[in-house]
Amino acid sequence: MTGTRALLMASTLALAGCSLAPKTVLPTPPVPQSWPAGDAYLLQSEAALPVLSYKSVFTDPRLQSLTDQALANNRDLRVAYANVAAARAQVRVTRSGQFPELGISAGAGYSDSDGGNGSGDFSLRGGITAFELDLFGKLANATEADRNRALGTEAASRTVRLALIASLADAWATYGADRDLFKIAEDTAANARESVRLTKARLDGGVAPRTDLRQAEQILATAEDAIAQQRTALAQDENLIRLLVGGDVDRTLLPANLTEVTPAIVSLPAGVSSEILLRRPDVIEAEYGLRAANADIGVARAQLFPSISLTGLLGFASNALSGLFDGGSFSWSAGGDATATIFDAGGRRAGVAVSEAQRDAALAGYEGAIQTAFREVADALAVQGTISERVRAAAANTEAAADTATLADARYKGGVDSFLSSLDAQRSLYSARRSEVGTQLLLVQTRIALFRALGGDSSAGSDVERSR
Repeated sequence: MTGTRALLMASTLALAGCSLAPKTVLPTPPVPQSWPAGDAYLLQSEAALPVLSYKSVFTDPRLQSLTDQALANNRDLRVAYANVAAARAQVRVTRSGQFPELGISAGAGYSDSDGGNGSGDFSLRGGITAFELDLFGKLANATEADRNRALGTEAASRTVRLALIASLADAWATYGADRDLFKIAEDTAANARESVRLTKARLDGGVAPRTDLRQAEQILATAEDAIAQQRTALAQDENLIRLLVGGDVDRTLLPANLTEVTPAIVSLPAGVSSEILLRRPDVIEAEYGLRAANADIGVARAQLFPSISLTGLLGFASNALSGLFDGGSFSWSAGGDATATIFDAGGRRAGVAVSEAQRDAALAGYEGAIQTAFREVADALAVQGTISERVRAAAANTEAAADTATLADARYKGGVDSFLSSLDAQRSLYSARRSEVGTQLLLVQTRIALFRALGGDSSAGSDVERSR
């Protein structure tokens, strides 16, 4: 009899370790093995990209200070961390179903007849309530699915963290560019005021027509409007930085111009292996989603088989407190239930088909995440490969426009050209200076975009770990 019980227990344990979930097989990344290389990409090295942290890319101590403040106070990041905590707790909730649930109950009563012969009864019971034998891995696969979803949620929080760092750097750089644009508008307004003064003097002297004065006044009004617009832009930049940081911002931490920003955000090399994309948080999240969908198939398949539940009861029962612990007061019982659906119109098999379709969708999503990541990095590298030429051309254009404006003004004052030629030259100079600022800002933004696209922040999970 003992041997039969042992054999039965061993068989049950063996079945309990069974899983009907298919093995997760990750596909080969559907992208080339290296980034595009050529004149537009300035291939520098085929060596693997080193592990990065935001402090190795954003080197200005002021920007680092703002980033540290944002990582501590940003509300979106707090929401992401709270979601991670909830997902981890859900894993524990699901896993608890794999273990017996123990319960205890007690009761007492007393009755008295008219003759004064009272009697009391007391009961104390403890037992296992509805413990399901996980013969086909339904509960284990449900736990595995929730565990992978929790890991995917953690990867999603890293995506939020990476986006926050990149967005703050971009806002910081934009503030520096708007400071430059504000300076350009002020310079243009100052020159326009001087032009209005000189033109009015020429008009009073009978040398210049009234149209020249009106045209000069138009240039001044346009410059004054630009000053007002740039004041608005700077205020909005500060508001954005304040939102990202999650609190007040010390203005001494903001850049005075783009000249301070450009060397503070270093460029990254091109030509590294595309396998680095497997470290991107969104790709990691998609991978865990695929693993969770795979485990869900095991849960759905297990639904096709019978469910077996066990109950047990152990306790004391007596109608007299004095005899509570007598030998006859102890009782125990055990039982089991097995349920199996005979006909459900194909509902459970359809559930398996749903899980398999969701797994296929998760697989396509995983591959799509890798392809999207590859495209984003390749686009950033394409801009990085040509942006230096654009910066050089923009600087040359500004220099030529400034020289043209100086010559046109001299020719107008010498009576050689009309005032319209001088005004056109001033407009061209204003446009060239603004264009140069925009190109320099694009250079910085491309470096930030590449950092974000690579997803290579080595400390991406540190804040999540501290939030546990």
